[in-house]
Amino acid sequence: MQSQDVAPRPAPPSASPTGPVVDVEQAEAALVEHYPRLVRLAYLVLPPGLGRGRRVLSAHSLTQRALPRNRTTTPVIPAQSTGRAVDPGYALVRLRVLRAALEAGRPLKRPAWPKRSQLPPLLPQVRGLKLFPRSGGADELALDQRLSALSAPARAAYVLRGLEQLPDAEVRQLLQAAGAADPDAALREADEVPAQYALLASPEFDPCSLQARPTDLMRRRQHTRAALVAGAALVVCGALLGMPGDGWGPDGAAAPSYAQNPAARAALDPARLTKVAPAAWETSARTDFSVWPARGDLTGDEELLRRALAVWARPGESVGVSATPGTPTGGPSGPPQLLYAGTVDNARVVILHDGLRLARYAEPKDGTAGAALDFARTDGAGRAEAGAVVLGRADGNVRYLTAPWVTGAAVRDLAAPGSDARELTLTDGVTAPLASPVQQQSGACASWNVLELTDGSDTRVATDLGELVPARLTTGRPGAAKDVSGPEARADWAPYACSLGAVRGQGVRSVNAWRFAAQPLPDSSGSGAWVCTRAETWRGAGARVLAQFRTPGGAQGAVAAKAQDVPACGERDPHVLAGVLWKSEGGHWYLLAAGDRATESIEATGGISGSADGNLLTAKAEQGARAELKGTLDGGRTIGGLR
Repeated sequence: MQSQDVAPRPAPPSASPTGPVVDVEQAEAALVEHYPRLVRLAYLVLPPGLGRGRRVLSAHSLTQRALPRNRTTTPVIPAQSTGRAVDPGYALVRLRVLRAALEAGRPLKRPAWPKRSQLPPLLPQVRGLKLFPRSGGADELALDQRLSALSAPARAAYVLRGLEQLPDAEVRQLLQAAGAADPDAALREADEVPAQYALLASPEFDPCSLQARPTDLMRRRQHTRAALVAGAALVVCGALLGMPGDGWGPDGAAAPSYAQNPAARAALDPARLTKVAPAAWETSARTDFSVWPARGDLTGDEELLRRALAVWARPGESVGVSATPGTPTGGPSGPPQLLYAGTVDNARVVILHDGLRLARYAEPKDGTAGAALDFARTDGAGRAEAGAVVLGRADGNVRYLTAPWVTGAAVRDLAAPGSDARELTLTDGVTAPLASPVQQQSGACASWNVLELTDGSDTRVATDLGELVPARLTTGRPGAAKDVSGPEARADWAPYACSLGAVRGQGVRSVNAWRFAAQPLPDSSGSGAWVCTRAETWRGAGARVLAQFRTPGGAQGAVAAKAQDVPACGERDPHVLAGVLWKSEGGHWYLLAAGDRATESIEATGGISGSADGNLLTAKAEQGARAELKGTLDGGRTIGGLR
């Protein structure tokens, strides 16, 4: 074989021929300090065709091999464009990682020796386990699919923009130094992918926070030598013969490992799927997902259903798996119920229900590799929570499959209570696409689209929080909350609509907003409103509570306090107490505190002293002062303020 010809690389415009000299110790310190960031960079640039497991090991291998063997000169390209001091050691190691990741994506040529980065990694190695990052949501999966369609230099350009926050001029220099043939073309190609840079920090792309699964167990068994199998069988037989006739083995009456279980086999048989009659919900004592009929144009496609069940039981490396917190991802224990099988935009989608969970399987319609498997808990869902499920997402839009009792659907901007609802076409229960709520990376939020579902005389509102099942929105005192169905309820929710972004991806079942107090403001500044929002989850734990305060003329409420896994502002304990430092138009600072109507008195101690009878407290304060709040309820019980 002959060595591969490599064209000489011109130095980047900003790098002098004699750049900074980096010692091995300096490079090692930079590599150790920024190791998770460098491995994430390598993982994102490596070819997606390697599979998630090999990409993880290759990313770690390339990063560990990026340490130079001796003193090395490097072009100075800032690590970030946010004012962080330039670290030549980090710049050198990052350049070497990027160069190796780009080389790994180049095709092998027959007359040339492959480069080290193009071969499977020697170290680290893992035997008997598949390691891959934790699955993110649908947005991360969509971004990964878009990045996989780019060339390696274009992926690198996108990642350097988002992860390293480099401007295009510095991205161009870094790509050129790393050996990219045409950095300008790579930048133009990267422009085709929407700038969802915040998603690059998701666990979906973190090769340092991993999940473990066994490798193909059946294949491992087939590759085991016959002599070893026979020897193991002899050992097992000898142990069984030596056991007392009336004794138990370590596993009791369990079948041997990997035995074919009849219930497990039945769960994977598409012919045994439960299909509910279209009108069953009209006479059933229950109205939840268990009475949804099977809908869609592919309910008779047994091959598609077989693939969906098999992937649910044994997801391969090319399957992107996501689950709401607290949702098990194992296979079904028996034949599940079919809710939908059909074509949605550019994918074939199957939705199944096993009584505890919804499982959504999606595969590309064009037959390309890769599939998605999403899970969500739905145990205890009633008519109000079982109104819709996400069918698919594409280009910022979402389609829903609605319950058979839903007679109409519409989309409305929750942040604009006076706006009209836009009716959505329903075709066999499937809605027309509607735009998902969008919150800018800067935190700016001007609108929040919600789904309105009409069920006879009732109207319910649900919001997309990036999961399979939209969260139900209610308003009112805990224990007496009602759906957001009228102008007054929508007006109560409007200033706090954008706060829903704080509970995306948390497995939220419902969110209630309760206006628990109105407080006159000092210096004749009008009246402020106190609202408590509580997000309940499907798993019970993890409920999140926000106390928000809104002044006259304020478009949105400001978060004054928050807590997690507390009973406050819920049905079990509806009482709440919160405070905020507020500056009047006259330039004076005050502590404003409020509790619900059951609060008889409030006391502030610490950096601010004050007390008041009733559920409202106003006390003069200094900027930056802190106080401890204590409220006394009408029964003598004391409560503390949310933090």
